[in-house]
Amino acid sequence: MIIGIPRETASGESRVSATPETIRKIVNQGHRVMVQSCAGVRAGVTNKVYEAAGATIGSASDAFGAELILKVVAPSDSELTLIKRGTVLVGMLNPFNNETIAKLAERGITAFALEAAPRTSRAQSLDVLSSQANIAGYKAVLLAAHHYPRFMPMLMTAAGTVKAARVLILGAGVAGLQAIATAKRLGAVIEASDVRPAVKEQIESLGAKFVDVPYETDEERECAVGVGGYARPMPASWMQRQAQAVHERAKQADIVITTALIPGRKAPTLLSAETVAQMKPGSVVIDLAAAQGGNCPLTVADQVVIANGVTICGPTNLAGEVAADASALYARNLLDFLKLVFTKEGQFDVNLEDDIVAACLMCRDGQVIRKNA
Repeated sequence: MIIGIPRETASGESRVSATPETIRKIVNQGHRVMVQSCAGVRAGVTNKVYEAAGATIGSASDAFGAELILKVVAPSDSELTLIKRGTVLVGMLNPFNNETIAKLAERGITAFALEAAPRTSRAQSLDVLSSQANIAGYKAVLLAAHHYPRFMPMLMTAAGTVKAARVLILGAGVAGLQAIATAKRLGAVIEASDVRPAVKEQIESLGAKFVDVPYETDEERECAVGVGGYARPMPASWMQRQAQAVHERAKQADIVITTALIPGRKAPTLLSAETVAQMKPGSVVIDLAAAQGGNCPLTVADQVVIANGVTICGPTNLAGEVAADASALYARNLLDFLKLVFTKEGQFDVNLEDDIVAACLMCRDGQVIRKNA
């Protein structure tokens, strides 16, 4: 089978969907890989390196003309015109965007969105959300350190002592836990909050203090358990108590990193404008939920704004700023997914009895398989 690796054209996207490591493995399985010229330059991979791994370098038309295309993000309208009917497309296609999936179906594309994979042990090796969120959590702390006008660690110098920065992390999923670990390495004093009680041990094991908001009803406890590794919307009564706890700690924090997301829904508000107004001048907010509306109403996607002396950053693709490692992890995720749709003989086969394949299949034969309300 001919597998195409196009160069990503989305604004600010520097990742690539295949690396020399994964291309060698794909070629060894009997497939031909067509890489668009300069597809990996922003991730530190040249055409010569791809060729040495066994790939053929071609044009955009060559890559998009392949039988199976591996992408980082969903193709643009102009890219769609280069894709033939019956082509298989695998990538992070935003499965909750019905318009995007409808366009793919209209073009007769068989599309798999890896973000839709179930959060199970078997699917961990192809969990693109986790692999990219891990990088985002790391980079978020470095971005905060860049904007924070003081040192992160405590320093004792001849000129006096510098206090350690106080960091508050809201949401302890993959990104949040990596942010805790990174901030700890930089010497910060860390507190973290999450609706799920199960993450308390993880938070404390990384050296942070858990901001505990007790549950008062069975409904609150049930919602806190979450679904598929994600938090569920919490009752208003609990949200009010958490908001008050966050408000008090944010006033004392130097850096706040918010990471809370609910798949397919607007991000919950965790840091109110009123709280930001009472934060210390010079403090920093990094809102990792900016692409889904933000955890703070003052966040502007892909911009840095200053409100009441507080710097608020709304990055939507921090993983793309660590392009080499982000691409390496993502390419391995794709490779592990391909193992599920190729037989041992190298034939493409959609096995809908496989729960991962069935969950990721968005459209096929001109029909939308999964549509969100």
